[in-house]
Amino acid sequence: MTLNRPGSLNAINEQMATDVNDVVGFAGRTAEVRCVVLIGAGRGFCSGQDLRDRAGTAGISYGELVRARLNPIILGLRTLEKPVIAAINGVAAGAGCSLALAADLRIASDRASFALGFSRIGLIPDGGATFLLPRLVGTGRSLEIAFSDEPIGAAEALRLGLVNRVVPHDDLPAATSQLALRLAQGPTRAFGLAKHAINAGLCASLETALENEALLQETAGQTSDHREGLAAFLEKRQPRFEGR
Repeated sequence: MTLNRPGSLNAINEQMATDVNDVVGFAGRTAEVRCVVLIGAGRGFCSGQDLRDRAGTAGISYGELVRARLNPIILGLRTLEKPVIAAINGVAAGAGCSLALAADLRIASDRASFALGFSRIGLIPDGGATFLLPRLVGTGRSLEIAFSDEPIGAAEALRLGLVNRVVPHDDLPAATSQLALRLAQGPTRAFGLAKHAINAGLCASLETALENEALLQETAGQTSDHREGLAAFLEKRQPRFEGR
């Protein structure tokens, strides 16, 4: 899925939000889709919400704007039971940073940078950043990032745990494709169940997490991929998973 709005660093307007939601919905409904990749066209990933299309609007409600435009995308990505990779090729700012955080894995170009950017215009982080960021880097670091709004380069993002991997800029497409192919060839049904369990575990007690694991493991144990994986293990061969 390519974020593509030339001249705006792929800022999210109403049409882009609709398009991204449609693609996420399609990915969830389509068995042939085994992995989703988010990448920005041109020299940036995403510069955030495009507030210019609402500039001068009387009585603008930022709360309603976030609810209608951004929140469905973040929820869709976090609940999609398939791996989601964000390939950050340049700046990821504001809601664009939140969008990257909502992916399951982040692979960044060595030219990538991250910035929340909200405090510069007197707003708070949104798009799930207040939920996702502390779980990646901790409370203190999250508050520092939110307060300072200083851009974070790729190397520092890797050190903090914001990204999983940094690669040379020109290698980003190939590295992303290689990772996506590896995930798509894996037991994607089990990946989706693991994602569900980890998401639920972020806010659950240990007892609740243990029971949820047991329930989801029961589901995983009934999949074709489990049967194939077990057979391949016993036969000492590579498994051929189908995501079912």
